[in-house]
This record gives sequence, C-alpha cells and structure tokens, in this order.
Amino acid sequence: MLKYKIYNKSIDAQWVTFIHGAGGSSKVWFKQIKAFTANYNVLLIDLRGHGESKGMFDTVKKYSFSCISEDVIEVLDFLKIKESHFVGISLGTIIIRNIAEIQPSIVKSMIMAGAILKFNLMSQILMRLGYVLHRVLPHMTIYKSFALIILPRRKHKSSRNVFVNEAKKLFRKEFIRWYKLTSDVNPLLRSFRRKKINKPSLFIMGGEDYMFLSAVELFVQRNFLAQLNVIPDCGHIVNVQAADHFNRISLGFLSEF
Repeated sequence: MLKYKIYNKSIDAQWVTFIHGAGGSSKVWFKQIKAFTANYNVLLIDLRGHGESKGMFDTVKKYSFSCISEDVIEVLDFLKIKESHFVGISLGTIIIRNIAEIQPSIVKSMIMAGAILKFNLMSQILMRLGYVLHRVLPHMTIYKSFALIILPRRKHKSSRNVFVNEAKKLFRKEFIRWYKLTSDVNPLLRSFRRKKINKPSLFIMGGEDYMFLSAVELFVQRNFLAQLNVIPDCGHIVNVQAADHFNRISLGFLSEF
C-alpha cells in the first residue's frame, strides 16, 4: 500500500486528500498543511515511486491511471474514510478526476490546480521528443528541461525548484514508467472533456500557465458544477508560487460544504 501521512483535526472534521503530480511527492503541499489542518483532517499520499512510496512497485513493468487511482482508493478504504474532498496539482488532477469516475461516492468535491485537460501542440511535441531522447539522455536532464519550458519565467523559479528537487529522488526506471503513462493519457483526457463533470469542482490556474489554461477555460464554460479561478502573474504550480492566494481560494470553496 502507498505511504501516507495524516493530520487529524477531530473525528467530526471533514477529510481533505492531497494528490501530487508526476515527479513530485506529498512534500509539495508544505505550504498548505497549516492552513488546511486548522479545520480539516488532512491526508497526504505519496504516489507510486514517489516520496516514501519509492521502490514499492519494482516488479511492475507498466502503469495505468486505473491502477494508480486504485492505489489511492486503497489507502482511503484502509483508513475507513468514506468521503473526502480532493486537492490535486498537475498530473494529480487527472488521477482525482479518474477516481471520481470509478468510485464517485468517495469524492465530495475536487480542487484541481494546474489542471491538465488537454496537451496543446507544444506539449505534444515535447512529449514525443522526450520519448525519443529518454533512451540516450539522463532522465533528470529531460525533467529539468520540461520544467523550464512549462515554468519559464524567473518568478516561477521557486515552484520549479520544488518539483525538480523532488524528482531527483526518482529512480530512472520509475521516471520512464511515469513518462510512458503520460504519453498514453490522451484518450482518457478526451473522455473527460466530453463528459459533464459530476462533482462540485474548483479549477485554480495560473494566468501564465500557457500550456493548460485555455483547455480548462473552455471546459468550465460548458460545466455548471465547475468553477475557475485564475491567479494573475502565476505559472503552473500555483500552490507553491501563490500559496496564500491558493489557500484562501480553496478554503473559501470548501467552506460551502
């Protein structure tokens, strides 16, 4: 089972489960813990091969979003958490959305930051280029290059460094498994874009998230259960770069429940 950490507020408090992105770990939520634990029980999970869950799936050759989603559900079942709000960043938002499809009863609401709903032309080219180069280049060279392209500005440096520093802890074979997973994600994303969202959802995007913002804007226009808050002058990793703003928006959304 995946490694996790819990912060118990009280037996009556609602749960909030945090899901990090590829290459990160539960540590990327360090700027959220104090704000959220004031009113909620908090569950932090390290996904396969990340953080404290590193090396737990060495015998598995290929990952799927279904098995990764089931990993998360297994933790909540073990802890007897029947319902939780979910907060995700980047690729973690895809996992949350998939959980809402396969076991909707466990999802009370979704906060999706730096959400990925579609890979634009630039990101498609990057994915294909990375697939070719991963056989000859160190995986961290590829990861750092992608991080710089996704978060190119000087003001993005702090959030970029958080993910790069966590990604350094990944084994090369683990990086390749996750990279191949993302290269197979397009059919799943097309399915998500076609469907009406079935849970109260808040998308929090950076105004400078030029790869993923436009797809989210279009999606929210067609889904009455979805809200969008765009943080100006902010890149893809909004929970790090604009933590106070992110926390205020998120907690305001959760207070509705």
